[in-house]
Amino acid sequence: MDFKRITSALLGLPMVIIVLLLGNKYVIDFALAIIAGISLHEYYNAFKEYKPIKWIGYLGAILICFVHIISTEQLFFYIALSIPFIIVLLFIELILKDMKINIIDIAITLFGIFYIVLFIMFIPLLAGVENGKILIWYALFSAWGTDIFAFLIGNTFKLGKHKFSKISPNKTIEGCIAGILGSILLTFIYTVCINKISPICISYSKAAIISIMLSIIGQFGDFAASSIKRFAGIKDFSNLIPGHGGLLDRIDSLIFIAPFAYILLTMI
Repeated sequence: MDFKRITSALLGLPMVIIVLLLGNKYVIDFALAIIAGISLHEYYNAFKEYKPIKWIGYLGAILICFVHIISTEQLFFYIALSIPFIIVLLFIELILKDMKINIIDIAITLFGIFYIVLFIMFIPLLAGVENGKILIWYALFSAWGTDIFAFLIGNTFKLGKHKFSKISPNKTIEGCIAGILGSILLTFIYTVCINKISPICISYSKAAIISIMLSIIGQFGDFAASSIKRFAGIKDFSNLIPGHGGLLDRIDSLIFIAPFAYILLTMI
């Protein structure tokens, strides 16, 4: 049993609970901006052979702090407007540095902003909607349930026999199925609790369907992060969290889940 992994998880969980339950929307925005900045730093450092324009990525992460200062209608307008603005900035940087950076460096920079900053932005957006502090836990429990049960079946109990993909050799079909079941179990328990103690009532069938969809999407997120690491020739994005690797290693599935959780959960 990986005690470092368990200890890190137990230490990190109270921080998540405190921020999401006790923090107001501005505190959540600020916390997610920090998480996005650290994750971007790990992502850019993975591409040691290239020269991503880091400061533009970090600027994008800082903008998460303003998610709830700007109205929702204006926010999506500014996000759309920022895309061509960022691209122009990147090419200005290329010209000013007299081709010491190239189109690959720009592509890596831009992809990091879309993959990390834009996706993470949906977490505070979801937390800020009506009953958002209740709904946000569906995204978290789907990600955690998937990770925990897939790890237990594939690594702890060694029940995974059929490899899923060469992208991530340790992941198995059995582990992926266990992850979906874990997501359903945690979200079902959570739904029972909130239906008893909260003013809202969530359909169990809808909760199950959403948990299945988010679990599958989250596992694609895990494979996506693995494909980046394999290209970069690294095992983990960093060693920030003992037993887990980097922060980006820990939230790779949640990043993919976030925008889809926002869409699905605001619909119910």
